[in-house]
Amino acid sequence: MVGILYKPLGLVFGAFGGVIAGAVFRRVWALLGHEGDAPHATDRDRTWKEVLAAAALQGAVFALVKAAIDRGGAVGARRLTGTWPD
Repeated sequence: MVGILYKPLGLVFGAFGGVIAGAVFRRVWALLGHEGDAPHATDRDRTWKEVLAAAALQGAVFALVKAAIDRGGAVGARRLTGTWPD
């Protein structure tokens, strides 16, 4: 039963997490001294180093936020129901 309720909430929290991760990434990118948006892979005015560094940082931030939200949701579900969601 917990799994049935947890899945839709997980989708909502996942979408919210994507928004949060995007904001965190933009903030970190700016704190690292970069002006403007991170480069896209097809941005002809950016170097390989810039593009790959931005992609690696973005992936790390998104993975970190996703793990935190997934873990927090599971802990919250266990606290509410006494059962760990699968």
